[in-house]
Amino acid sequence: MSEEKKNQFTIIKDDSNDGHGGYGVGAISLENMSSVIVDPNEDKAYVDMGAMHARSDVERRVKWQSDKSKVPNGLLYWIVWVNVDRNENGPYYAGVTGCEIQVDRPNKIAYKSMAEHVKHMEKSLKGHIIVEHMDEHSRHLLRDFLKEFKPEFWENSTDELKNSLA
Repeated sequence: MSEEKKNQFTIIKDDSNDGHGGYGVGAISLENMSSVIVDPNEDKAYVDMGAMHARSDVERRVKWQSDKSKVPNGLLYWIVWVNVDRNENGPYYAGVTGCEIQVDRPNKIAYKSMAEHVKHMEKSLKGHIIVEHMDEHSRHLLRDFLKEFKPEFWENSTDELKNSLA
């Protein structure tokens, strides 16, 4: 693999923008981001870090379609990008954005808009809350999960997030 191909996208742990201007400047840190799968079919939500690289349990072993109409029998799932930050009260859920996927496991096909996932991941990193397009049941599953997973993060979170998931 050539050097050019190898270094097209870099994810690093620490802030590379410390003024040195060398390799890695402008790279994205996903250290504070998690992917939560909301499964309204099974009434559950859970962290699956595999979704960060499109390798969550629900994303495996299916052929992806970019046209939702090609997956008419798909079951609804949400991949929710959750970014954590700190405010004066401590850590909180800063960015929360949901992305739909439809999975038809028996026929091994699924729908996902990669553009939507990339856009929502970036919005989450920037502290946006985008969950209004999620169905009410899924929003409530997400709310309950976030409350129980780290109660102190939920308490420190904005009213915008709490109201969006109410």
